[in-house]
Amino acid sequence: MRNAVLICLVLLLCPLLLAQEMMTNDSVAKLIKAGLSEDLVVTTINSSPGKYDTSASALIALKKAGAGDKTVAAIILKASGATSAAATPAATMAGTADVPAPISLAPGALPNGVDSVGVYYLDKTGNHWQEVPAEVVNFKKEGALKHYASAGVLKGEMTGLVGGNRGPLTLKLPAQFILYVPEGRAPGEYQLVHLHANADSREFRAANGGIVHDAGGALRDVLDYTPKKIAPRVYLIEMTEDFERGEYGFLPPSDAALGDNIPTATKLYSFSLTH
Repeated sequence: MRNAVLICLVLLLCPLLLAQEMMTNDSVAKLIKAGLSEDLVVTTINSSPGKYDTSASALIALKKAGAGDKTVAAIILKASGATSAAATPAATMAGTADVPAPISLAPGALPNGVDSVGVYYLDKTGNHWQEVPAEVVNFKKEGALKHYASAGVLKGEMTGLVGGNRGPLTLKLPAQFILYVPEGRAPGEYQLVHLHANADSREFRAANGGIVHDAGGALRDVLDYTPKKIAPRVYLIEMTEDFERGEYGFLPPSDAALGDNIPTATKLYSFSLTH
């Protein structure tokens, strides 16, 4: 009889012991107050069941409690029943292991890991974006070119030189990138360049203001790409297996005056691509 009672108690308590705590607005506020980082709070929200109040007053209360924009966005997304990009792994079905999962974001939210202006790549886990390292590129001016196109007037060409014959980051194709551009900038102002490796450096030729593509001329190192807007000032770029192996980089626009003036040095978000 005693054993039967114990068995009944175990059966009743097991679901309670195994049940995961239901997250609420108050739970999130407690995590913030305890000093947990925003990334950890967002991860907890994504991985735990929750019942959230997403009314305007409730969200304002969370902001007053110290919740960041990513935390609020994660709560809104969780409450809507949608799946965030941060919680969705890349497809692993047969034949689709290398196909990145589509990105789904709450209105106004940023992808996981994207928190400032720059260039980012999707890491091997398929659920977090890492910043592409920036290298210093020095320029030397070439002759002016007489070339006109719908994108503008090509003021001239410039040769960029980067130290070392290989970039600090190596990625396998296909690869995904995000451009988080400054206010007032367009993704087309970022030039995707193909670098040529020498013994102790890499170099490329690019445009100094105006058109950013001339496949048959001196600007053969500037490549076309198609940015897809996924959030305000945030653009997704996909590089398929059609790209060659080698050294690449995103050259951000310069605030220097166009025409005969070019910057003597700036930065290049550089990486190597392999198959």
